Amino acid sequence: MIDVGINRLPGEGGKSRIVGDVAFEEARGVAGALTPVPGGVGPMTIACLLANTVRAACALAGLPPPTFELPKSND
Repeated sequence: MIDVGINRLPGEGGKSRIVGDVAFEEARGVAGALTPVPGGVGPMTIACLLANTVRAACALAGLPPPTFELPKSND
């Protein structure tokens, strides 16, 4: 389970705490592995998840997959 959501909940002493979108304790019993929140995923994981989502949407819509190539340098 890759939990990429971040939510702030009221904590002790007026401070907030960060939690994910997944009900961790419930998922713990059925998931093979869980990413912790905070600190579970980084920018590269998020970019790859988004790229795969776009590829899947294109496949469902009958569109060619995107290439995600970086622009060429003018150097």
